[in-house]
Amino acid sequence: MRLLQRLLLIAGFGLLSLSASAAPNAPVEGVEYQRLSQPQPTDTGKKVEVLEFFWYNCPHCHAFEPHLAEWAKKQGDRIVLKRIPVGFRESFAPQQKLYFALEAMNRLDLHKVVFDAIHQRRMKLNTEPEIMAFMESQNIDQKKFGETFRSFTVQSKVARVRQLQEAFRIDGVPTVAIDGQYLTSPSIVGQSMRGAPEEALNSATLTVMDALVAKKK
Repeated sequence: MRLLQRLLLIAGFGLLSLSASAAPNAPVEGVEYQRLSQPQPTDTGKKVEVLEFFWYNCPHCHAFEPHLAEWAKKQGDRIVLKRIPVGFRESFAPQQKLYFALEAMNRLDLHKVVFDAIHQRRMKLNTEPEIMAFMESQNIDQKKFGETFRSFTVQSKVARVRQLQEAFRIDGVPTVAIDGQYLTSPSIVGQSMRGAPEEALNSATLTVMDALVAKKK
């Protein structure tokens, strides 16, 4: 009898462990995601708009990036993914301009390269001179990149980010906004998966995103 009780106890702990790390297939509002009190307009037509708010220096954003990129590929034409480099402080501006300059030059193939340079190679890319030197190492035309980096178009996009952060109430990264209505993130999902490793939280976030995308018929 005691052996049976011990086996049942072990099995129970196993189920608890699985439930703690399993991806939430039926996410609950206020638990795995939040609904904006004021939905924001989208411009993606019938496709679902997905905004990822990120910061190049954020290690969690770096960890989430390959998961997000793979997820977006699987979604195909159902979504339009837009990455938004946040500007919580004025010192974030150079990296914001870095992203928008790459976007304007159709060189977002370097997006992950920038992440890896910071988090794997321990490079500092916080200032304009540091960014310019890095771009030269990537065989990017410095004159063209510099002009784009300092352009009115890029400056306008940086200013627009402040409005988006306020509208979506972004206070941490990475955070994903779905269809102008819902917010989720590894940290939000983590509230119901306490103690789960980061890989599990990232995977769970994608599962929540699947469910939120499916809400738009």
